[in-house]
Amino acid sequence: MAKVLVPLAQGCEELEAITIIDLLRRAKIEVITAGLDKKTVIASRGVKLVPDTDLDTALKEDYDMVVLPGGQPGADHLDGDPRIKTLLKKMAASKKFTAAICAAPKVFANAGILEGKKATSYPGFLDKMDLPNTEISNEPVVKDGMVITSRGPGTAMDFALELIETLAGKQKRLEVETALLRT
Repeated sequence: MAKVLVPLAQGCEELEAITIIDLLRRAKIEVITAGLDKKTVIASRGVKLVPDTDLDTALKEDYDMVVLPGGQPGADHLDGDPRIKTLLKKMAASKKFTAAICAAPKVFANAGILEGKKATSYPGFLDKMDLPNTEISNEPVVKDGMVITSRGPGTAMDFALELIETLAGKQKRLEVETALLRT
């Protein structure tokens, strides 16, 4: 079974975070949520999220994928945390999956893992950065090699389903999607 880390920063977008966690767990994928510290996470709309663990503890394990929810100021907190950038670089070097939605793809850009990639984000993030070697897309979900990005809250379900397909196959995606009454 695949193992996924979802770091939760103060001010993250709760719709994205919960959709990712919920759908991956429906697919029987092991999901570990980790706060950047040991505090309850207050998401961008005031929803309180209780992470499974803190990031320092979570980093003692290996993962098949790391997924960054967006939202502001959550993405800024992820971007400012050197442990996140080190983890992303390690995942990329190990040919493991990284995924980010909304404002969080900027963390990928600042970690250097969007070089030579196609990616998307919430309007005003990647497209406002100087990324001459990154193809910026307006597609809802973009998968380029081991990097998966998405636009925002409205694309969170499509994003999570793409993550399921990537980790567990098309049949598992269809199984989860059918039970959600999307098909």
